[in-house]
Amino acid sequence: MNVVITEVGDVSTIRLDGSIDGKTAPLVREQIAPTLEKASKVILDMTKVNYLSSAGLRLLLLVYREFAAKKGKLVLLNVSPEIQSVMSHTGFLSFFTLAGSDVEAMGAFA
Repeated sequence: MNVVITEVGDVSTIRLDGSIDGKTAPLVREQIAPTLEKASKVILDMTKVNYLSSAGLRLLLLVYREFAAKKGKLVLLNVSPEIQSVMSHTGFLSFFTLAGSDVEAMGAFA
């Protein structure tokens, strides 16, 4: 799993590359925690996430709860149809704002 974090203005983008599973989810959490603590607008770019296990779903839920508690805004970018399907079946999809492009993701903060 590779994590790249960039900031443009007051929006942080976290780009994930690889699988999020029981082994990688804690590592991802550790790498993104500082950004999540300080940011109020985050795009979680899942373009290159090819697999999301229950541990990955749990990670997304924790991130969502943190942002909801501090009235922040989180947008998931380019979630694959397969992962969207899993999120839909588990009821997680309704928690998140999804975007299909960078422009759409940035527009979600307006």
